[in-house]
Amino acid sequence: MANDSGRRRSTSGPSSPAKKKPLWRRIVRGVLIWGSALVVLGVIFLGTAVVFTMSELPEYNSLKSGENGQMIVVRARDGTELVSLGPSYGKWLSYDQIPEVMKGAMVSVEDRRFREHIGVDALGLLRAVYVSTTTGGRAKATSTITQQLARNVFLNNSRSFTRKAREAVLALALERKFSKDQILELYLNKVYFGGGAYGIDAASRKFFGHPATELSTGEAAIIAGLVKAPSNYSPTADVEAAKDRGAVVLGLMVKNGAISQSEADQADIADVKVVKEKGQNAVRYFTDWALPQLDMLLPDTNEPIEVWTTLDPKMQQAATNAITANAPKGAQGALVSLDRDGAVLAMVGGTDYVNSNYNRATTALRQPGSAWKLFVYLSALEAGYTPDDRVVDEPVTINGWSPQNAGRNFAGQIDIRTAFAYSKNTIAAQLGNEVGFGTVASMARRFGISTPINTQPAMVLGTSEVHVIDMTRAFAAISAGGTSVEPYGIVKVTAASGEVLYEHKSTRGQVLVPPNVAAGITDLLQTTVATGTARAAQIGRPVAGKTGTTSSNKDGWFLGFSSGITTGVWMGRDDARPVPGLSGGHAPARAFSDYMKVAVAKRPVEQFQTEVKLPEWQLEPDDEAMQGNPNDYYYVDENGNIVRPEDGAQAPDGQPRYEDGSVGPGSGPGQPQMPDYGPAQAPPAANEDFLDRATGRSRSDDPGLRAGQGLGNGAGTRQNAPNPRPTPTRSPAAVRTPGD
Repeated sequence: MANDSGRRRSTSGPSSPAKKKPLWRRIVRGVLIWGSALVVLGVIFLGTAVVFTMSELPEYNSLKSGENGQMIVVRARDGTELVSLGPSYGKWLSYDQIPEVMKGAMVSVEDRRFREHIGVDALGLLRAVYVSTTTGGRAKATSTITQQLARNVFLNNSRSFTRKAREAVLALALERKFSKDQILELYLNKVYFGGGAYGIDAASRKFFGHPATELSTGEAAIIAGLVKAPSNYSPTADVEAAKDRGAVVLGLMVKNGAISQSEADQADIADVKVVKEKGQNAVRYFTDWALPQLDMLLPDTNEPIEVWTTLDPKMQQAATNAITANAPKGAQGALVSLDRDGAVLAMVGGTDYVNSNYNRATTALRQPGSAWKLFVYLSALEAGYTPDDRVVDEPVTINGWSPQNAGRNFAGQIDIRTAFAYSKNTIAAQLGNEVGFGTVASMARRFGISTPINTQPAMVLGTSEVHVIDMTRAFAAISAGGTSVEPYGIVKVTAASGEVLYEHKSTRGQVLVPPNVAAGITDLLQTTVATGTARAAQIGRPVAGKTGTTSSNKDGWFLGFSSGITTGVWMGRDDARPVPGLSGGHAPARAFSDYMKVAVAKRPVEQFQTEVKLPEWQLEPDDEAMQGNPNDYYYVDENGNIVRPEDGAQAPDGQPRYEDGSVGPGSGPGQPQMPDYGPAQAPPAANEDFLDRATGRSRSDDPGLRAGQGLGNGAGTRQNAPNPRPTPTRSPAAVRTPGD
């Protein structure tokens, strides 16, 4: 018993402490517990969001009737419709009316697990993550058809996490509310295929010229391939790219069982005929430039609008024809034409908009060559030169740079007018060096050049790249007498109700250079067309302009104006390679002439203002003296009285007569009397007494006379005023050199 008692005591004594679980097990257990809790909460939150979103979704018929995008009708200056832009919706096709090849093509290329997922493809996401991890690349998970439908109908294309989360919730809600067939029907009738076409019927009519119910397998593959990048694969922009993409889609259709290999072989993509766009070439360069300005002119709106523009259809067609007919083979061309107030009358950005929608008139940067000399000679004229000033065409070196003339010869002494007309590089270099290259750059900036300008000596020959529209704007300012011109293309914008949403307000331009400078440069520009390098630009009426050619004939320019219309033409290759025979005085000048003959046909002939009237500060003393009427001379005597030549005539009693009609050595009443010069004598412009008192040549000791008065006896009075001397002009032998 004792032993049993002791045994019981030993067992009832304190036990050894329990062994603790490892730390990692506790961490894993905690992660699982909290992770599960978060997952449960997330599922609850997601489910609540999906249910709430489902309740807010429109009914199916409402989604069918809703259209995306804004319809824009663009009109010419005469009110005719130029183009209709924005969404184009074809006939709505029910699920049963949509060809099976179209359904199979779209599901194969955009969402091959469309029939299996719940709106968001979790397996696709995991696959994308796995591929990214194993290859080291970026995860590329394509949105499902349901997600794309949610984005196209309810959201935008931003790449934010918030937008992706909302897209996923909407996709789940759509899948809960609508069937797979309804979702695919909505998608195929609403998705954007490029060129303003929404839905497969609009795309089929636009690209192939027939309804979507008649789509062939090859055509369906091309349309399905457009969704990824409509602008890159558009058949009207790049047929080969569209067909290559279509071939990829055919391969995916075979892989996913939508068609057999034999069916894919029979659907020869190369034989698919694409309908070319009509009526777009002549105006789309202009609309691409003008319509983005609506973002600044109008408040946000999705209602249909009409945009009334400055474009003249007849001039636009003439401009297109001029560029197409004269651009050298393999070269591009651009043209901008402005009215005297800056209205864009015509704009051509290339030889063919369908083949290349790159707008070379407003976007491309090219060197202007000698056309840049406009700013060099403007600076020189503003500094005091005139078209008749003599300069020396001779070798010159400026900071190690030695420019050469086109013919690599030198003409010796010539005037400014000739130097400009024949585009002498050495003279431009000397003038730029004299006035300062920074001054030339400032002049260019003053006239609207918006691109960077270098100030190295060679800049006088046009090494700074410019836009065609900027150079045209500068020449338009010369046409306007040295006043700034702002190009514009939109006259007014109206809503569908007729309400005017925007209307262009004309503003008065700023004076950029004095009238004498504008007249002087117009003189030079007119001579260039009449006898210089731009004779090909003649149109049978006064034209003023300038050619420009860059090194190795990479660029050819002509810019000029006549009868209030200013036009700039550029030609060259996009890759800046030389164009054999290209020069500003040939193809560009001919294009200018062809266009301007049409543009000014109904306008009156206008002569240019080329008479240079120097400002007072630039006149020599004698020149300034001869500008007025000698009879207008007067001076003020010591008592503040204004004394004129006729006022200094003598009264019968020999006393002087003053402005107020008083006579004698003081103020007093009296009637003005004109001296009798006799029938054979003309009155002098200024008598001797007036000249004596004005110059102080003689004074009388008579204390009764005012200081400065003459004797008044008429002795020695000139019978005739001296004839005015002509305003001096520089002798032809006078030569201006830098520093004069």
